[in-house]
Amino acid sequence: MGRSGAAPSCATVKVVTKPATQRPKLPSVGRLGLIDPQAEARLRQLGWDKDDQAHIDLLWALSRAPDADAALRALVRLSETLDSDWDELNAALLRERPLRGRLFAVLGASLALGEHLVAHPQSWKLLSGNVRLPSAEQLRASFTECVEESLDSPSTLTQQLRAVYRDRLLVLAALDLAATVEDEPVVPFTVVGAHLADIADAALAASLRAAEATICGDRPPPRLAVIAMGKCGARELNYVSDVDIIFVGENADPLTTRVAGEMMRIASTACFEVDAGLRPEGRSGELVRTLDSHKAYYQRWAKTWEFQALLKARPAVGDMELGQAYMEALMPMVWTACEREDFVAEVQAMRRRVEQLVPAEVRGRELKLGSGGLRDVEFAVQLLQLVHGRSDESLHVASTVDALAALSAGGYIGREDAANLTASYEFLRLLEHRLQLQRLKRTHLLPEADDEEAVRWLARAAHIRPDGRHDAAGVLREELKHQNLRVSRLHAKLFYQPLLESIGPAGLEIAGRGMTSEAAERQLAALGYLNPKSALKHMSALVNQSGRRGRVQSVLLPRLLDWMSDAPDPDGGLLAYRRLSEAAANQTWYLATLRDKPAVAKRLMHVLGTSVYVADLLMRAPGVIQQYSDGPSGPKLLETEPAAVARSLIASASRYDDPERAIAGARTMRRRELARIASADLLGLLEVTEVCAALTSVWVAVLQAALDAMIRAHQPEDGLPPAKIAVIGMGRLGGAELGYGSDADVMFVCEPVNGAADSQAVKWANMIAENTRKLLGAPSADPPLELDANLRPEGRNGPLVRTLASYEAYYQQWAQPWEIQALLRAHAVAGDEELGQRFLLMIDKTRYPPDGVSAEAVREIRRIKARVDSERLPRGADPNTHTKLGRGGLADIEWTVQLLQLRHAHEIEALHNTSTLQSLDAIAENKLVSPDEVDLLRQAWLTATRARNALVLVRGKPADQLPGPGRQLNAVAVAAGWKNGDGGEFLDNYLRVTRRAKAVVRKVFET
Repeated sequence: MGRSGAAPSCATVKVVTKPATQRPKLPSVGRLGLIDPQAEARLRQLGWDKDDQAHIDLLWALSRAPDADAALRALVRLSETLDSDWDELNAALLRERPLRGRLFAVLGASLALGEHLVAHPQSWKLLSGNVRLPSAEQLRASFTECVEESLDSPSTLTQQLRAVYRDRLLVLAALDLAATVEDEPVVPFTVVGAHLADIADAALAASLRAAEATICGDRPPPRLAVIAMGKCGARELNYVSDVDIIFVGENADPLTTRVAGEMMRIASTACFEVDAGLRPEGRSGELVRTLDSHKAYYQRWAKTWEFQALLKARPAVGDMELGQAYMEALMPMVWTACEREDFVAEVQAMRRRVEQLVPAEVRGRELKLGSGGLRDVEFAVQLLQLVHGRSDESLHVASTVDALAALSAGGYIGREDAANLTASYEFLRLLEHRLQLQRLKRTHLLPEADDEEAVRWLARAAHIRPDGRHDAAGVLREELKHQNLRVSRLHAKLFYQPLLESIGPAGLEIAGRGMTSEAAERQLAALGYLNPKSALKHMSALVNQSGRRGRVQSVLLPRLLDWMSDAPDPDGGLLAYRRLSEAAANQTWYLATLRDKPAVAKRLMHVLGTSVYVADLLMRAPGVIQQYSDGPSGPKLLETEPAAVARSLIASASRYDDPERAIAGARTMRRRELARIASADLLGLLEVTEVCAALTSVWVAVLQAALDAMIRAHQPEDGLPPAKIAVIGMGRLGGAELGYGSDADVMFVCEPVNGAADSQAVKWANMIAENTRKLLGAPSADPPLELDANLRPEGRNGPLVRTLASYEAYYQQWAQPWEIQALLRAHAVAGDEELGQRFLLMIDKTRYPPDGVSAEAVREIRRIKARVDSERLPRGADPNTHTKLGRGGLADIEWTVQLLQLRHAHEIEALHNTSTLQSLDAIAENKLVSPDEVDLLRQAWLTATRARNALVLVRGKPADQLPGPGRQLNAVAVAAGWKNGDGGEFLDNYLRVTRRAKAVVRKVFET
């Protein structure tokens, strides 16, 4: 590229004096597409300013070069280097259309090959005449001849090899590009890739010969086989690519290793980077291993990706007998790799790693790793080969294009899909080749969208022309968008469309082309389904629905199932999707939304494949799915304010006089709000503190609605209730830190009004409180609404409701240390607001006494904590991973905060706070504990809260114990927002954070 930004000149190269009817008219530089201000002078320098037909044809050919200015500049430099020999080239260009097509195309597409021609000007002759690609044997002979001639002068070896290598690239690139300038045949992509691999083989063989001569001298060289891997092994190499290899030696002695290392050095210096990183143990492993050592490694230690890499293994150079023995020993292991216990987990991890390799800022420009890019095709094809290759030897092919053809012939993917995917893959590889040719640099990045010249150059280099609606750059942009979308769509269909065809209305198998049921089950198992038979039944039920629903599901399912396979529990997700689809069968918006809004569908599959809790809620509140879409200001799940929901819930319930109908209405709104909160949580849209606050808000609203409904239903005949009643939130409810599985700890307080006696007030308030508890606690399919009043004075043995005066008398005379501690989190949450506030003012004298709590009370709290640690943990629970009562868990952090409140709240008003996190902020600010230690406590509380919430989301019911390694732990990690969903890493982090926090807890309790 590198064009000047100057405006095109409209001057002609030479003034024409004869009439146009007698002489052809020389085109202007502007019409030729030359925008370099020096273009006219350069044409004169070349002697191309003549107005005869031959020169006009020459100029029009130049104008068709991908970058005509770059080609012209290179030609001028070439003419200066050739000097007197320029006339020979000039005459040949005027005479030979194929030559100018090849030369102009390569000079306009590759600055690097232009530099090579300037340095080796006689190489232009390689492009003249009847040019054909040499055979693999001819290539090896030319490279070997170069080495033999250079053995007497080793200092020139790499230079001579580089020149031969670049000459071979020049010829191939010229033939590959010629169609952009003249009407020359297009070289098929597969031929280009195979020839590049042949060139690489020849260069490797020559480098090995040079290494043997250098290291061994007169001694016999060691038996050493070089196994080509990756694109070289598959004979689909790029113009610029690392050449991946593995060494197999008869002996792995120092001499053999030195020869291998020298071979790599020579080839890397002269031709291309040689990479042996795919060898056993990677860069940490031995460079050369014996065949037995390779076999032992792959039998015992190899990962799934290493077997996947062997799909493209090919003996390339060296001792071919040893190389063939390597293939015969290892390839049978490749075709049984999908039976490995960790195959699915490793495949999913590989997919995640690939996605994470691409920085977000260049994802849209990445040909290889971006969405709808080359890696999507290659990864999918290799996975299908691994899954079905054991029982079908026709899939034992290395190249991606050949594998697509074999998969299509075997019925594993549709014929039309295979053809389309092959076309898209070859188009993207073509662009990759053109980008790499420009400077002979390894790259997969498309030009910036606003770099019009760069996009136009790439379009012309890729044989793309204007289409009447767009210029070449516009056509390229449209084509790229089309190809990326097609690859993304086909990537999903590749795995699932044949499965759906095999279970369609025509029967279990489509004659002659569908997958067998065994192959379908094998493929689903490889995609992460633990029970593929059940998965096929669910898929069958979805696509075999009558009428339009079945047809829409058939279109939707390939992509939905592809997204589902990325979730931690595809089996559970597919069952949930089937149940949800059946529950929403009469909702006309449901399938239309999933069809027309891919973002909604993708988010839904993630949620269903992760959370039983949300799946159950969505069955009864499917409308929340519509909030999965994006609005003008972001996800609609965040457009709802918890406070507004609370007001609406209370107002909705107030329309009913019947308490049961009122609470049914409140439950409906709660169900929707829980589904919204949990969905936003799983999609990473809410912080854990926001989740806890929102859950508390909806709980308080339901409690208020139920209390109001019960009071309305039990109004005395005179309309004057005998008491006011308030509900005091305790524990996490009082701290506004409820989780999905938390009970609501409460106390009820009343006060006589309208002249009623205390006994009458308490009796009426007790009836209201008891009925409210029963109403909320009635069996329901929704998450439970349990009110726990056991923190009241005297616990279970004490009255459910007391008057304010009774509470005050009790706390003044009988308050136990544990009751004082419990009051630290007391907060008025429902009922009569004024009474609730007076209750809080009254208990402040107990929980924040002016002189602080007694030393004896603090000792008692320490004693109780020790008993909790030793006695409260459930039988069989792991103390290291119990999120509530385990080491460094929620109880540890909360008790530590409360101990510091008991000791210092009389001096520090900021500790008059029911929130654990806000109290930690006050502790740090007042230096009661060092900021670093406070941060450890905070991180442990947040980590344990996320983990506990995630357990409920995954299991659908309250739980405190983290599971052991496996699918459920991975699901918990995903639900907790762990960055890569790796359950092992999540658990390691949990153990590390809580262990450090426990040390702080011990320090505080022992001080």
